[in-house]
Parts: sequence; C-alpha cells; structure tokens
Amino acid sequence: MKYLLRLLLPAVTAALTAFPAAADPALATAKSCMACHGIDRKLVGPSFKDVARRYAGNKDAHSLLVTKIMKGSSGAWGPVPMPPNTRVSEAEAKKLSAWMMSLK
Repeated sequence: MKYLLRLLLPAVTAALTAFPAAADPALATAKSCMACHGIDRKLVGPSFKDVARRYAGNKDAHSLLVTKIMKGSSGAWGPVPMPPNTRVSEAEAKKLSAWMMSLK
C-alpha cells in the first residue's frame, strides 16, 4: 500500500498544480478580490464570469488578466478603476487568472 501511495502521490500532486482552475474561490477571497467582484454578479467591478466570457477565445487572456490583477486597470469596464492588488504575487495572479477563466 505504501508503495502504491509513493507512486501515486507525485502524479496527483502534479495534476492538482497543473490545473489551478479547479480550485475554489478561496484565494480570491483571501486576496480581497471578492470585495469588489462576485462570481456571477457585478459588485463594484464585473463578475468573474463576465470577465471569463469577455476574454474567452483570446489567446492572450491569461497574461492580460495577470497584469490587470497585479497592476490594476481603468476604463475596461466603466469609470471605476481597479487598483493594483499589491498583496497578490505573480504566482497567485496566475492561479486567479486560470480559475477565473474556468468560469463560464
């Protein structure tokens, strides 16, 4: 049994880290994203599902969203700017972007 676990654990770990989109919104909550964005409804900013729909099919969506998460944005969704989130690392922004783009 231990031998089987040693064989499977690296594969399971790799699968979970390869697909951060499967994660729940815990990171978005921890980084205060949910203060302005709802999953399926607009709050101060657009819903995460609206963002995913807008960027669906855009080959640069992931890198664009990572930049917007980290550096902020203005004018893309109306007059209220999104301030930079200095509490989010690049790795976390990548996870948030992947999770957001998995929402449809």
